[in-house]
Amino acid sequence: MKRREFIKVAGIGAAGAAVASPAIAQSMPEIKWRLTSSFPKSLDTIYGAAEVFSKAVAEATDNKFQIQVFAAGEVVPGLQALDAASNGTVEMAHTAVYYYVGKDPTFALATAVPFGLNSRMQTSWLQVGGGAELLNDFFKGFNVVGFAAGNTGCQMGGWFRKEIKEPSDFSGLKMRIGGFAGKVLTKLGLVPQQVAAGDIYPSLEKGTIDAAEWVGPYDDEKLGFQKVAKYYYYPGWWEGGPSLHNLVNLAKWEALPASYKSIIKTASSLANETMQARYDAYNPPALKRLVAGGTQLRPFSPSIMEASLKAANEVYAETSATNPNFKKIYESMAAFRNDQYTWWQVAEFAFDNFQVRSRTRT
Repeated sequence: MKRREFIKVAGIGAAGAAVASPAIAQSMPEIKWRLTSSFPKSLDTIYGAAEVFSKAVAEATDNKFQIQVFAAGEVVPGLQALDAASNGTVEMAHTAVYYYVGKDPTFALATAVPFGLNSRMQTSWLQVGGGAELLNDFFKGFNVVGFAAGNTGCQMGGWFRKEIKEPSDFSGLKMRIGGFAGKVLTKLGLVPQQVAAGDIYPSLEKGTIDAAEWVGPYDDEKLGFQKVAKYYYYPGWWEGGPSLHNLVNLAKWEALPASYKSIIKTASSLANETMQARYDAYNPPALKRLVAGGTQLRPFSPSIMEASLKAANEVYAETSATNPNFKKIYESMAAFRNDQYTWWQVAEFAFDNFQVRSRTRT
């Protein structure tokens, strides 16, 4: 290329860059948001998902979009996270949406319900099976939009001061249990208690409650439940694969540039994946430590599982009869679950079942 032609072409390129630069700058404005978590900083897995999310957003925008994470109680109490995002006290919240079943039982379906989905099914239903779209239509009524941003995997059934052998053993028992499960267990005589994470240990220690469930071995060991309750039950049939969500104030969401909306979605998916990976890695050694320290591991008996399933189906029927939103979303989830287990019983379950039985020989 001749020298004069090269200079001409280079000049055009430079001019183009000068025009494009302001456009790029305008599409990536400097924004600072606040995110309130429902969880204490001491729970690095579940609280940490919000930090993973925030860091990813900052890195993807050269720190132009910064989201500061606040632990439960620093801005609002953990169980008021939805309200804070809805009314604009903060721009967004990271929470377990089933905490808000008192407002509408439909919220439970966003996180987990008894005998619902395992974690992979939950992610699949939300991302591919239409779950996210159905839930966000519902969330609009509360001035938020939601994105899955964490999953614990199947949880434990909780810590009990005494053995629970039959359904009648739940009668009169005061248990910290969240979401829809409390309503189901009420049919077996249990008295559910809504207690935030940081208050569970003192409530168990003082005898204000007789039992408590949280997540699983890693978190439960950190919270010290093994010091005040001896029996550790499984499985947590009410939380086969609970999703945590980022809830964003609807007006703030709609005001974002398209690129920032995409980054929030992507960073939420990273938080979703990271939380599950951490729990899968941290729970096995924690369970070994608990058992070695004297924790008595117990399965819920078949009679308890059957009675609980019967009670859950009654609650689903009763709730669906009076709540159209719940009915529509529950039917979507249940149909998806049934199809999934048609497949899982063929390959996934067969493989896992053999692996469990032969793990010491491979």
